[in-house]
Amino acid sequence: MTAITAKVTWRDGKKYLWLLGLFVPTFPFLAWGLTAATGLGIFWWSGLILLFGIFPILDQMVGKDSVNPPESLLAWLEEQRYYRWCTYLFLPVQYAGLVAACALWTLGGLSVVDKVGLAFTMGAVGGIGINTAHELGHKKDSLERWLSKIALAQTAYGHFYIEHNRGHHVRVATPEDPASSRLGESFWRFLPRSVWGSFRSGWHLEKARLERAGKGPWTFRNDVLNAWAMTLVLFGALLAAFGPGILPYLLLQAVFGFSLLEVVNYLEHYGLLRQKAAGGRYERCAPQHSWNSNNIASNVLLYHLQRHSDHHANPTRRYQALRHFDEAPELPSGYATMIVLAYVPPLWRRVMNKRVLAHYDDDVTRANIHPAKRAELLARYARTGSAA
Repeated sequence: MTAITAKVTWRDGKKYLWLLGLFVPTFPFLAWGLTAATGLGIFWWSGLILLFGIFPILDQMVGKDSVNPPESLLAWLEEQRYYRWCTYLFLPVQYAGLVAACALWTLGGLSVVDKVGLAFTMGAVGGIGINTAHELGHKKDSLERWLSKIALAQTAYGHFYIEHNRGHHVRVATPEDPASSRLGESFWRFLPRSVWGSFRSGWHLEKARLERAGKGPWTFRNDVLNAWAMTLVLFGALLAAFGPGILPYLLLQAVFGFSLLEVVNYLEHYGLLRQKAAGGRYERCAPQHSWNSNNIASNVLLYHLQRHSDHHANPTRRYQALRHFDEAPELPSGYATMIVLAYVPPLWRRVMNKRVLAHYDDDVTRANIHPAKRAELLARYARTGSAA
């Protein structure tokens, strides 16, 4: 099919659904409106209700879409500026919501429980905002890279801009990557390992880059430091405007926000391992090294993040052009559902361990195994031929 013919015959069925991504940063306004309309304080917790209650149901109701755009149209599709504005507009709504939340924490007459609920709702916005930052931060355009850092400022996770692009994408699906979870590792053990490991990796990567240029790390050209500086300026301005009483809630929303990023990291590569070639180097990252999902509801809210295999193969490719691969391992549902399972390790193991093993034809030695579980799983495999 030629590009001209494809343009006539193919239409992006999700083109206008991508605007639904802008629903996420409206969460605090939605919480405010529902509480005012009903008088029920439970709606200050709307972010959690939507993330862990409504969206998993929508994943099941709406279903999946594995249709790919024609290869001949990928370059053309990536040039369409409409799709970029779907991500650009996230940021002003995100920060309008944060200012509104600060005003409500200070002037809204909320109880402590209500303020905590609003903090979690804001954390949901910030966490999904990291995904918007992820989409922007992979691009070559300097404006989009700066917008990425701005989106990260709310959750104080600016080092993600460096570590994800230059660390995770290099070491993904290997034991050396702090953001790749291992078979038998619970999310609660993965979380501190990934947070600390990613922070340390981001700093060392940027320090090494500056050393190659003959500079020390303590400079505004350090992209970790200038990203963190954005958080300090943001939080400082908000504290000056609304008072120190908002600080606990700013910190709470930031922690919950970056923990949402980490739980997504946890499920994207769980147990998957790039094998080493004869020379000791890891094989190139391929579709089979990422868990994918084609659930439409989660995908339109996360800008196709769930087509993760193509993202790792083509990191600068824009979200609307990411493709489905039949050979990529498939999650049983979208991220919204899988996050809930990850929070409950026995449920997660019951659902996912057998899928990891099936992906490797029950050969557990080919999986990325948590060191604390290695002896147990290998012994079981030697005894029964399966680690399930």
